[in-house]
Amino acid sequence: MRSRIESAVLGFCAGDALGVPAEFKPRETLDLDPVKEMTGYGTHHQPPGTWSDDSSLMFCLMESLIIQEKIDLYDLADRFGNWLEHGDWTPHGVVFDVGIATRKAIQNYREDAIPPELAGGAGEFSNGNGSLMRILPLAFFLRNKELESRIESVAQVSSVTHRHPVSIIACLLYTEIAIHLLDGDPLPDSISKAVETIGGMNLHNEDLQPFSRILNGEISKLKREEIQSSGYVVHTLEASLWCLLTSGSFEEAVLKAVNLGEDTDTTGAVTGGLAGLIYGLDRVPEVWVTALARLDDIKALCTRFNRLISAS
Repeated sequence: MRSRIESAVLGFCAGDALGVPAEFKPRETLDLDPVKEMTGYGTHHQPPGTWSDDSSLMFCLMESLIIQEKIDLYDLADRFGNWLEHGDWTPHGVVFDVGIATRKAIQNYREDAIPPELAGGAGEFSNGNGSLMRILPLAFFLRNKELESRIESVAQVSSVTHRHPVSIIACLLYTEIAIHLLDGDPLPDSISKAVETIGGMNLHNEDLQPFSRILNGEISKLKREEIQSSGYVVHTLEASLWCLLTSGSFEEAVLKAVNLGEDTDTTGAVTGGLAGLIYGLDRVPEVWVTALARLDDIKALCTRFNRLISAS
């Protein structure tokens, strides 16, 4: 299990760090000069191997689970606040990127004393990918729990920053896919089983409609120009699954994700997390892993997280 945790987490971080220098670049620009390796000093003027808020908030979730040995939304929200205000779990001690909805949710909790389960935005325009990008550790933590418990837990953790049903459904699909990958199912079967889970829930059609191309199994048949890569949570999930379904290696999937443009770090990270589970750590280019900021700290966190998962 430690190997699977490292595969997912380091795969996620590698995708994140590959995307950081290219964030916000349009697809047309990257088509002319695509990302091919770990670089730096691009959009955010950070050195190579620098990961973003995506990885930072995922690490906060992992550490909260390790320390509390359960989902504690107050502890989690405190860790998010300490990241934003004090630079905890940043690659170089400074926060250089934070989503609008995530910042607002942290302020709701820290400044206005709104309970963490209500801190996240619930409006239709609060469906950025800020909860999807950090949800992966729950696949390990909830793997052996009953479905009802998994659904409730994912909804709670997403809601700290994003509590609209669309954001929660995206997180559920992603964690369920990851759980089935952990169980040894191939990606197409993992997606099908996750879709069955969602289909069995009592959800409103208007909340499911944005996921129609995933739910009806069309996503792998789409052309690149039909895949969007903005910060909208559905776009991120679709892009990730499309890249994975149309690639034959970790490197191909993650580079394909980053070179879609726009929200490159999150698309790369969300793709890299599942790709790590699919291909294993030995298929993640070593030069990408060794370049990661705070690599020893990340590995130590994975070791601690493995102890928690193994004991549960």
